[in-house]
Parts: sequence; C-alpha cells; structure tokens
Amino acid sequence: MLPVRKEPPRLWDHCEQRPAQRKNEDRRHEEPLCCQSERSRRGRDFQQEENNMYAYIRGTLADIGEDRVVVEAGGIGYCVYTTGQTLDALPQTGEQIRLFTYLQVREDAMVLYGFLTKDELSVFKLLIGVSGIGPKGALGVLSVMTTDDLRFAVIGDDVKAISRAPGIGAKTAQRVILELKDKLSLEDAFENRLAETASKEAGAAGIQGAKQEAVQALTALGYSSSEALKAVSGVEVSDETDTEEILKAALKQMALL
Repeated sequence: MLPVRKEPPRLWDHCEQRPAQRKNEDRRHEEPLCCQSERSRRGRDFQQEENNMYAYIRGTLADIGEDRVVVEAGGIGYCVYTTGQTLDALPQTGEQIRLFTYLQVREDAMVLYGFLTKDELSVFKLLIGVSGIGPKGALGVLSVMTTDDLRFAVIGDDVKAISRAPGIGAKTAQRVILELKDKLSLEDAFENRLAETASKEAGAAGIQGAKQEAVQALTALGYSSSEALKAVSGVEVSDETDTEEILKAALKQMALL
C-alpha cells in the first residue's frame, strides 16, 4: 500500500475569508467611482423619500408666529414652518386647518414644513433640490411670490423677480431658472389660474375656452407663451366676455392698443 501524501496546510484554511470571498470584497473596493456615486445618490433619494413620512397634519390652529404656526393634533402641538403666502391665507386661531407637510431630518434637529396646497409643497421640494438653496431659502422665495409667479419668472428668465426673495442673489436666481426650467411648466400655472376662476365664477368652462383661444391668438401673433399667458391672466372676464374682447384687453395691457 502506497503511503498517503499529505498536502501542506493552506494559509486560508485558518482565515475567516476564502479567496472567492476576498475576490468579491476586492471587487467592491475596486468599484468605479461613478457607480459608487450613483449608489450614494440612490441612498440620499431613499432617505429624502423617507423624510416625507407625514403627508399632512390636520388639527386646530393654536398659534401663528412670524414664520411658523402651531397645530394641535391628538393633544400634541406641532411647530410647522411655512411661507408668507400660507400665513396670509390662514384662518383665525382656534379653527381647523390641514397642512401638507415635509419633514427635514438633520443631525441636530427634525424640522416640519407645511403648506395649504399640494402645489406649494411640490414647488418647495423642487426649490430645495436646487444647488445652494435650503428650506429657509425656499420659504423665502415662496413668501414673496406665488407658485405661479415663480413659474412665470422661471420660464421668462426673470432673474430680478426671483432675487427679490431674502437671501437669494442674482447668481442663485439664475441657478433656479437653469435647474427648474424643465421641471416647471406654464400649463400648470394656466390650469391653476383657471381652477381659481372656476371656483369663483359661474360658466367657468366657457371662460376657460375663451382664455385659451386668446392665448393661442397671441402666440400666433408672435408673442411668447409667457407673455400671452401673463396678459390673458390679468384680464377680468364674465360669462358674456368672448375671445375677441379678451384678446383686445390683453393687447391693451401690452400697450399695443
């Protein structure tokens, strides 16, 4: 019988990781920077979605401050930071309100922001996604202009209008326009204005059609969509107002008649 040859012990027999495990680990360490950054971005996006755990808060308006309100719900008073537009539209203390909220989680605090409309909340989220603008800056922008005014300013490259917000300079305003131009549309602003008109006036369907026709006529004359929409939105209309009258009034506002 031939003697059994014993192989010398391998170094990795006494280690916790086998070569295959080490190879996989080395691959992770050798992952391209672009992949690492993409994974980090996804992690940040997931964390941001997690921050929206509170869709809205409904309760009693307990107190109104300079830039915040206190909403009592379930025996707890929630401090909610908000915009000047929302503060101006709030009822008296003691009334019931609902605020659509965004929760910011920081290392040193958890801050709740609230808005009366979903549109204002969505625009707030877009603003804080702009490089160099935090929640405070976004609140400042939405305090000096409505969401529709911001849409007009972005589409019309109106740096001066955006830079009126506290803490927003010309360069930051240009960055807002650059990064949000593809995310904000005049159609949304037009629909919001028409929805407001419909809630206040009878025969809103006819008014909407007449205004749309007036906008189309102005654009056919060579005006930009932003200019046409601004002019038509500023025209006071009634059930009897037709497209021609709206068009004439819009042209007068443009100082053409």
